[in-house]
Amino acid sequence: MKAFASQADLEVKKTTFAELAEGVYCLTAEGDPNSGVIVGDDGVMVIDVRATPVMAQELIAEIRKVTDKPIKHLVLSHYHAVRVLGASAYGAENIIASDATYDLIQERGAQDYASEVQRFPRLFKSVETVPGLTWPSIVFKDRLVVRMGNREVHVIHAGRGHTKGDTIVWMPKEKVLFSGDLVEYGATPYCGDAYFTDWPQTLDRLAGFGAEKMVPGRGEALQTPEEVAKGLSQTRDYLSSLAAVVKEGVDAGHDLQQVHEEASRRLAPKFGHWVIFEHCLPFNVSRCYDEMSGIADPRIWTAERDMEMWKALNA
Repeated sequence: MKAFASQADLEVKKTTFAELAEGVYCLTAEGDPNSGVIVGDDGVMVIDVRATPVMAQELIAEIRKVTDKPIKHLVLSHYHAVRVLGASAYGAENIIASDATYDLIQERGAQDYASEVQRFPRLFKSVETVPGLTWPSIVFKDRLVVRMGNREVHVIHAGRGHTKGDTIVWMPKEKVLFSGDLVEYGATPYCGDAYFTDWPQTLDRLAGFGAEKMVPGRGEALQTPEEVAKGLSQTRDYLSSLAAVVKEGVDAGHDLQQVHEEASRRLAPKFGHWVIFEHCLPFNVSRCYDEMSGIADPRIWTAERDMEMWKALNA
């Protein structure tokens, strides 16, 4: 059996800290999870805070190269551990999340923590420094407007897609959008907690903002409207291609292993070169198979369920 998930992925990625607009930055890492930084008049906002406090310190060091203002606001684009467990390093006043994300932390935050660390240990450097789950201090339903002096930032529950709690950050004046994992660029969307039926409509909503620049969840920052459109299109193409294969298999009465084999055969020629394609595919097919079989909400992934599924599909 091939190595479980990305346990064998040990190559350290080069991080890049780049300015997208005045006082607006992103940290990208060759397909590892991205983070965003907004410098306001009175403080700093960080979007997706990295996986551990030690990894967060790397981002804080980059922030300190451009400003000495206090880091006041942390935004969780969704509940996955790799995005949220570094929060304690910042000493921020506010940790912001959608109400649906808060519900997910309550329901499955502990299980997700154990599951993700097992799947991709390289992304959790010094995981022993994590003090526990990250809990939001501000929970909103649809939209929260944060005024950072004269800078206005909209934190929006965009709709279900990558998870049920997906949150974007939109800067209407600068026309910069931070998408979280609703959009990936040259990287495979992780769909283990997804809503395949809803995700395309959520992408439509993102397209409607008319962003001129976008920071996807993984991959390079998108620096022009044309690149933004390409990122949305690539993500949509992957989702629709996978959903079509899985629905076809479910309708034909094929079991999960048969559907996984067919999805691998048909998707690999087009998407197999994307970052974490092999890591994501079993989880993605499993969730899509459930949804196409009538299981509306994602089942909780545990470390034990991860291994059982991987062994069954990769034996």
